[in-house]
Amino acid sequence: MRTRTACGNVVREGAIGMADAGESGPSDGVDSIEGARDRDASWLADAVVYEIYPQSFADADGDGVGDLRGVIDHLDHLEWLGVDAIWLNPCFASPFRDAGYDVSDHLRIAPRYGTNDDMVELIREARRRGIRVLLDLVAGHTSIDHPWFVASADDPEDVRYIWSDRPGEGFVPSPGDRPGYYLKNFFPEQPALNFGYARQHPDEPWRQPPNAPGPLANRRALREIIGFWLDRGAAGFRVDMAFSLVKDDGDLAETTALWREIARWMHAEYPGAVLLPESDEGRTADAGLRGGFDADFALVIHPEHSALFNDGTTGVLPWQAHPEPCYFSADVDVDADDAAAALERFLGLWRHRAELVGEHRPLVLPSADHDFTRLATGPRTGRQLAVAFTFLMTWGTIPSIYYGDEIGMRNLGDAPTTEGSRWNPGYDRAGCRTPMQWDDALPNAGFSEADADRLYLPQDPDPDRPTVAGQRDDPGSLLHHVRELIRLRRAVPALGTAASRTVVASGHPFAYLRGRDHLVVLNPRREPARVRLDAFEPGSGRVLIGEGVRLDGSEVVVEGLGHAVIALDA
Repeated sequence: MRTRTACGNVVREGAIGMADAGESGPSDGVDSIEGARDRDASWLADAVVYEIYPQSFADADGDGVGDLRGVIDHLDHLEWLGVDAIWLNPCFASPFRDAGYDVSDHLRIAPRYGTNDDMVELIREARRRGIRVLLDLVAGHTSIDHPWFVASADDPEDVRYIWSDRPGEGFVPSPGDRPGYYLKNFFPEQPALNFGYARQHPDEPWRQPPNAPGPLANRRALREIIGFWLDRGAAGFRVDMAFSLVKDDGDLAETTALWREIARWMHAEYPGAVLLPESDEGRTADAGLRGGFDADFALVIHPEHSALFNDGTTGVLPWQAHPEPCYFSADVDVDADDAAAALERFLGLWRHRAELVGEHRPLVLPSADHDFTRLATGPRTGRQLAVAFTFLMTWGTIPSIYYGDEIGMRNLGDAPTTEGSRWNPGYDRAGCRTPMQWDDALPNAGFSEADADRLYLPQDPDPDRPTVAGQRDDPGSLLHHVRELIRLRRAVPALGTAASRTVVASGHPFAYLRGRDHLVVLNPRREPARVRLDAFEPGSGRVLIGEGVRLDGSEVVVEGLGHAVIALDA
């Protein structure tokens, strides 16, 4: 029997879906993980996620570019650290004009990373260590090299993409025999897939409703892609630009209806799998809930994260003329009132979100990610990072650790533009994508055996750069602090997502009660601070983790850059 796949190829049923994927097929490992899928997705609520930018994590074949075999070889590090899930940035076939976010085949691993078999082995080996694998789904666009677009650019009747007969904002001239212009999503090399328009317009006849044949074909393709990788053991997806699919959809009613339909199908067919959306700037606090997603995801480009960590040290976002101060400032001498205002901005966003989706709706909050500066940026280093991680692991969100942040890898503002890393003239993302630093006793800090000039990006040249090996031998290191925080979070349910959260003091210090008997105190400034807690009588409390914090009767005394989790005795 034959069936048509998401890529438009006709193959026999049971094949992997790519006629030229010689390394794959019925024996690509699907049967080997049969029955391994979870039947309960509650694991996500208190998970710790670890983001891996595959180009830069570990290179096993010596070509200077990270690969899946390199990830497999370092799973023991992730198990030791205690993470529950890996989020892999796109690792599918691509011309890499946007670092893999321009997919040319959603059903095949990019050859530079390995094969589909390698992905199945990675999923299996991670599961053996209690770690799930989340993939990055680029749902709203493809590469111009995708077979769908190549065909569409030559066929005026093709409706998989959005085509216009006239130029306009976001439209790019056709590269093929088809006359007209196609709509891009980000770079011109990323044509927007046609999921329809929420509103029609007589002057723009190319606008199709979401239930037109082209949009429906793309919805079916999304299901096939999702099912394909879930059948191979993936635990779910983080969806890139999740709310960009239906155009001119001001309240996102059509887009969330689309995702709700897909989520219902996925949850019925794959009960343990999860969908996480890339939240949209400024207007979608409840879109994830409306769309049936299992949690929300506040990336570094979004206001919740910016209020905490983005002070513009190494760049500004496209919509920011001048970034506002952040609470965990890289400059700990920033005006105290400005920093306190940033914290109030975060708390205001948090309260607004809770009003829309409920206090316990899960939110993934990362240390950093592949699109903006690392946690260790500019002068924000050392003990400042420990204060920030204490917050990330105890506020009650789902923490996501960007690879290398657990050792305090620096953001390199002078890293060369690579694979579309330059976002705008004022910001280049390459500085947060440099190779992982494993061990300075090995070539290229253990990332790769290739010559240094062949590396995907140059490594941090600082002779004092942190490494995993160096910090494993230092019990006072950031790495050990992060590991102990993960261990404590797992051992104390009050630090997870379900317990209540009460702000006791905002400003300096920042103190909040988790549940009824665990107090978190943070001071990201150099000046010492105190906070009175008469109602809780913490004099007999115990510091479970942290430094620079002591109890003095009904007061908590916090040194500069002090932080602690305190168990309050009843």
